[in-house]
Amino acid sequence: MKQLKIIFCILLSALVLAMSGIYCLALSRYGSTGSEVRTIQTKLKNWGYYSGSVDGIYGTSTKNAVIKFQKKNNLTADGIAGAKTLAAMGISSKNTSSGGNYSNSDINLLARLISAEARGEPYSGQVAVGAVVLNRVKHPSFPNSVSGVIYQKNAFTCISDGQFYKEVASSCYSAAKDAINGSDPSCGAIYYFNPSTATSKWIWSRPVLTVIGKHRFCK
Repeated sequence: MKQLKIIFCILLSALVLAMSGIYCLALSRYGSTGSEVRTIQTKLKNWGYYSGSVDGIYGTSTKNAVIKFQKKNNLTADGIAGAKTLAAMGISSKNTSSGGNYSNSDINLLARLISAEARGEPYSGQVAVGAVVLNRVKHPSFPNSVSGVIYQKNAFTCISDGQFYKEVASSCYSAAKDAINGSDPSCGAIYYFNPSTATSKWIWSRPVLTVIGKHRFCK
């Protein structure tokens, strides 16, 4: 009897571990919240699968949009953003646990830049502006720090016209954190501009990756 109990406990433990492994593969599913969900929603919205709010809440609308994406890309249409679905979207699972080596000072600085450059823009557009800064940090042609990119001479007009020093919109702190956590609605852009106000002829030559609100994001 004692041996049977031991065998039962071993089998039960194995079953629990197996179920845990299966669950871990479902990185985002109905009921999930957070920056990864925002990234999923942003991408699906840009691609026309999702029309709801980018609120970081994995509800019915998000699930249905994921199913549409999965069917279009010959994936298992279960509405769960597992490893294969995220990979097809170009989303790394590292996004959920990143944050890199950025400090609170970097977050505050990035939020201030986003507020000055994208105040009044859609939330995804605010995240995209933050992502452009971070993309520049990683790019060999730009300074390798948030402060270096933001304060680079003539990089952002908000530094010279004083917009940078105005009160920061509350949503921009969340946008800065989402960008740092890996959300990139800009599709990897390192430039952006507003066609209505741009004075540089050169910026018009840059290939456009996506358009969000009044901004065109380019490489």
